[in-house]
Amino acid sequence: MAVASKKIAPPDLVAVRRALISVSDKSGVVEFARALSGLGIELVSTGGTRTAIAAAGIAVRDVSDLTGFAEIMDGRVKTLHPGVHGGLLAVRDDPEHVRAMHDHRIEPIDLVVVNLYPFEAVRRGGGDYASIVENIDIGGPAMVRASAKNHAYVAIVTDPDDYAAVLNALELNTGSLTLEFRKKLAAKAFARTAAYDAAISGWFAEALDIEHPASRAFGGRLDSIMRYGENPHQSAGFYLTGDPRPGVATASQVQGKQLSYNNINDTDAAFELVAEFDPATSAAVAIIKHANPCGVGVGGSLAEAYGKALACDPVSAFGGIVATNRPLDADAATEIVKTFTEVIIAPGASAEAQAIVAAKKNLRLLLAGGLPDPRAAGTTVKSVSGGLLVQSRDNAVVDDLDLKVVSKRAPTEAELSDLRFAFRVAKHVKSNAIVYVKDGATVGIGAGQMSRVDSSRIAARKAQDAAEAAGAAVPATQGSVVASDAFFPFADGLLSAVEAGATAVIQPGGSMRDDEVIAAADAAGIAMVFTGTRHFRH
Repeated sequence: MAVASKKIAPPDLVAVRRALISVSDKSGVVEFARALSGLGIELVSTGGTRTAIAAAGIAVRDVSDLTGFAEIMDGRVKTLHPGVHGGLLAVRDDPEHVRAMHDHRIEPIDLVVVNLYPFEAVRRGGGDYASIVENIDIGGPAMVRASAKNHAYVAIVTDPDDYAAVLNALELNTGSLTLEFRKKLAAKAFARTAAYDAAISGWFAEALDIEHPASRAFGGRLDSIMRYGENPHQSAGFYLTGDPRPGVATASQVQGKQLSYNNINDTDAAFELVAEFDPATSAAVAIIKHANPCGVGVGGSLAEAYGKALACDPVSAFGGIVATNRPLDADAATEIVKTFTEVIIAPGASAEAQAIVAAKKNLRLLLAGGLPDPRAAGTTVKSVSGGLLVQSRDNAVVDDLDLKVVSKRAPTEAELSDLRFAFRVAKHVKSNAIVYVKDGATVGIGAGQMSRVDSSRIAARKAQDAAEAAGAAVPATQGSVVASDAFFPFADGLLSAVEAGATAVIQPGGSMRDDEVIAAADAAGIAMVFTGTRHFRH
């Protein structure tokens, strides 16, 4: 039930006379405490924070002076007391509140400096269940929320990056903070506790294998504000969730200008695709443009794999994103920089490769430190008007599927290898997706068409264009295999692939007209394999 407001207008300037400091991240806190003390502000603190401040020779009271109660239960209970929360929540201009503070000897607190137990870091570091639970902060969020709610009188600081701004504001206003400044701090504080609770609830859902909890929360920390979003008239920011999955969010940027919204989206798509290929088996390179692959290749070296990927669609590769499944080496770097490229993302890079890329100052180089596991469980989220669509990550891998030969002719070993390759790539192509592959390289990709026949024709046409550009007599789709991300609803899509020169096809199957499609494959003398698994990607 809502509580009626007494409509007491908050003051603009509130003098800061007492500050409570209780932080997990102690970076800069001693210097901040010293500056506050130098402004004549009394300091109150807890546990390890108080020890650090006192060790620096700064006068600081223990929180038990406010509560009259010692810390108990290994520090689990220290600030959960009316002596603290009364000092945070009291409306200073309300006579009843002032009387209650006087009667119960509650001292007002004007500034609260709190950052929370490192729940996200412990979870990210692979802590066990008990360790993760122990790092769920209770007293901290309670103080943060109380202070933020009462921002009319209390300033709440949750980020060490704000220490300098607080000190500057105190100096400008002779020891006081403005209402507008307190409002901004409160907004940031509520955002922090919301993200913190989202991380906790998300972890519980994973730990207890709850696929669809009754309420869903997602949170993240702002990493960067971008020049613009998908288009120049849209604003955009990049938020980090703390998920340790290797990728664009966890990678270190070695060089190049800031990543754009589209760069990040495309780089994520590229790295997730190339991770489908085991680096212990072969080198793999993917080239992405507008979140779709324009070429993927495997080989004995990254340079060979890149050459195969580029040959698929060299025109579209201009200004694209390149991802590798092995650390970038000098030979591959030398080839990649010959074509204008926006971003290279790799698990790592040799010093020689970095030096070669450095010659292209605007080329971004991201080192992820590893590859994402294509089999790992996870969650994807898409916003719609008024809601969120949440689903498990598509972690189906073709090597784990029970492939079923449904045609009279079985594929050869070479065809089967290329079929698996093609289905790996089709998983990462926007639906409707058709992918032609030959000798460990894509040779034609059709993406995002409303008709599967159109996707097949576009892929064949692009292969024809690539052949003409290379001076080849016939397109590489002659003698290729083809993958479809979903079943062929009619035989026309399959016949289009046969016309392009495909000799084998891999598809999920499951159409009402499967028999008709299989019969068409048999009539054309091509091999057909069903996977039983669809890879729609919208």
